[in-house]
Amino acid sequence: MHRSHCDLRMLFSRRRRGHYIKTCDHYQPSWGEIRMSALDSAPVALCKLSEPAWPSPARAWYGAGIFTVATALALIDRQIMNLLVEPIKQDLHVSDTQMSLLVGFAFALFYAFLGIPLSRLADVWCRKTILCIGIAFWSVMTACCGLAHSYWVLFLARVGVGAGESVNGPTTFSIVGDSFPPDKLAKASAVISSGFYLGSGAAWILGGAIIEAVSKLPNFNLPVIGEVHPWQTTFLIVGLPGVVVAVLMMTVHEPARRGLLRQPEDSDKPATSRSLPLKVILQWLRNDWKTFTAIYGGMAFKAMASAGVSAWLPSFFIRTYGWNTAEIGLAMGLILLTVAPAGLLTGGYFTEYLTKRGLHDANLRVVVISSLIAIPFAILFPLMPTPMAALALYAGNTFFMSMAPGPQNAALVMITPNQMRAQASALYFFLYNLIGSGLGPLLVAGFTDYIFGAESALRYSLSLHLAILSPLSACIIWFGLKSYGETVRRMKALD
Repeated sequence: MHRSHCDLRMLFSRRRRGHYIKTCDHYQPSWGEIRMSALDSAPVALCKLSEPAWPSPARAWYGAGIFTVATALALIDRQIMNLLVEPIKQDLHVSDTQMSLLVGFAFALFYAFLGIPLSRLADVWCRKTILCIGIAFWSVMTACCGLAHSYWVLFLARVGVGAGESVNGPTTFSIVGDSFPPDKLAKASAVISSGFYLGSGAAWILGGAIIEAVSKLPNFNLPVIGEVHPWQTTFLIVGLPGVVVAVLMMTVHEPARRGLLRQPEDSDKPATSRSLPLKVILQWLRNDWKTFTAIYGGMAFKAMASAGVSAWLPSFFIRTYGWNTAEIGLAMGLILLTVAPAGLLTGGYFTEYLTKRGLHDANLRVVVISSLIAIPFAILFPLMPTPMAALALYAGNTFFMSMAPGPQNAALVMITPNQMRAQASALYFFLYNLIGSGLGPLLVAGFTDYIFGAESALRYSLSLHLAILSPLSACIIWFGLKSYGETVRRMKALD
């Protein structure tokens, strides 16, 4: 019979309501290795199972490449609407606030709320199949945005894009955690996170070029659909190629799950990836609340800052400097395709360097350092008198902010067992998108409509938005830095 090697024999042995959490009989727990308390009236015993071999580097990096492409595709389909704000406003006759709900809240609503239940499937089912279905669905729904003739139909199609993309982040990083050893995880996460910037860059450059090209074409009619405007044609063009990426996802190797925990009722059974009860997961998070507050809370406000800027950046350049969509797309795309990857790689290598020096909090430490350095660039770029000066400061902000995604994704993977990894990631993306994508664009629009009272004041709305949220997010992450380092140290001690 397969036996656990009991490196993570028991998650801890402290008393609650007269019960003890059981430990494996030959293991002496120290001070509560993972600090899991007893739940209700039943003791909880979780043992780490003996680990399979890591996948070959070729398989692991091939998968990382496909995940990067899928992530880039997700960002293209998500952010192409940012470039279409002005023509959609004109055709559908909506305000900045209504448009912010379409750009942010409509996408974030189902992305956030479907992410957690779907992530439970990712913790037990074939993950590449889940990704394949998700990619195909959000790509079709992006194309459906091009068939909408009213605000609410477009809103519902946008909800569908968010629902499909909700599986991407949690499922991807669940596979990545089983594909790369800890010392390579930050670099692999940084490479995959480059898909965010590659996708954003492609959305800016290709989207801008497509919009300019189709804007010169006359409207045309489709059977049943009726008249199709240039902005609708753009959605059709960028949405449908995702079906090809969905097929490619099925060629990725599904790695054996690592970091599995055995529950007491399974002690005489072979290792499985049966999902842990939700109450166990919630207790895990509660008992390390400082660490998870830093990760979840800090990243949510960080996302709120960046989503607000991303949603309104094209309108900022149009309203402030009189640029057209093609000019904006080229400038933003070049920054995201050159400066952002450099920041990602710098963040990955910096994290590896700190890790080799024995700093257990290396992942979050890099996030804090890069976030603090980026603050002055973020606050000042909207206030610049010329577009070139604004682009220069925006590029500096992009570089330092791009150092964070790889380490911040790796930070969560390193402190969660396999059966709760996708669900923990889903909660992260829930807050990231509901607070970040949902409220970020809305906050900027609220400043513009209700505080400054003029569309031309968008630059001041962006600067105020960043002056509030950028320092707040850095402080929240710094608050949990010590706790996170202790959590990582305990997890490493159990390997």
